[in-house]
Amino acid sequence: MYAAVFIDAVMVKVRDGQVANRPIYAAIGVSLAGEKDILGLWAGSGGEGAKFWMGVLTDLRNRGVRDVFFLVCDGLKGLPEVVGNAWPQAIVQTCIVHLIRNTFRLASKRDWDPLRRDVKPIYTAVNAGAARAALDELADKWGQRYPAIIRLWHNAWAEFIPFLDYDIEIRQVLCSTNAIESLNARYRRAVKARGHFPTEQAALKCLYLVTRSLDPTGQGKARWAMRWLSRPGARCRYCCRSVSPGRSPNPACVFRRTGLSTVSAVRRGSPSPRGWGSRRGIGSG
Repeated sequence: MYAAVFIDAVMVKVRDGQVANRPIYAAIGVSLAGEKDILGLWAGSGGEGAKFWMGVLTDLRNRGVRDVFFLVCDGLKGLPEVVGNAWPQAIVQTCIVHLIRNTFRLASKRDWDPLRRDVKPIYTAVNAGAARAALDELADKWGQRYPAIIRLWHNAWAEFIPFLDYDIEIRQVLCSTNAIESLNARYRRAVKARGHFPTEQAALKCLYLVTRSLDPTGQGKARWAMRWLSRPGARCRYCCRSVSPGRSPNPACVFRRTGLSTVSAVRRGSPSPRGWGSRRGIGSG
């Protein structure tokens, strides 16, 4: 069981008859104790798609990841339904950085500065109600000129608001896919140095060796745990989720807000297996 799972894909060039981009899917799990586990690498075909993510998440569930509190992703279309099939009680949180980036792509560059000032109150709001009010103000001011931006936020609203129920310490971790973007940056650096790969297995082997070389001194792991547990009392405003594994959630709130299993169930259960995905991946966990 993991408090949060971050998922993303990185593109690599593979020579299979001709050189083409292939997605390599990666997932990182963060435990209640702040420990990060790289859960696997899976090679796909074509572009990144929700259909392949279904196989990846099902593989993780079959390997023993019974429950996930939050799954943080980049807002790929169809992914919330896929997550619901794998973990029905998981909360899907879209990456705020990707959402803001897509907002500016739909606007003229000369409007970026005023638009930035009007968008900021939405993702820094104290709660979902205040965020909705800020979105309404954005729609009143920019809806005529950029209706696509308003549609973008409305379509992503259900996956945008979950992190607003939590204290700032938890928000900073859950609001973006930065936890896995740093890993992808190392992957891209290694891929760029090699150009392209003859087979998918060669690409997976390269990324596997990059993963094995990460954080040899353990200092990065210590910094992440310190950040994750920066204030053990940080929790959901409804007391249904706490960073500290020793704090029991409010059962009524869990049922009303998320329906997730309680934190005490983590202590009763066995630890989740660690390893590499077997679905067109490396080895088995």
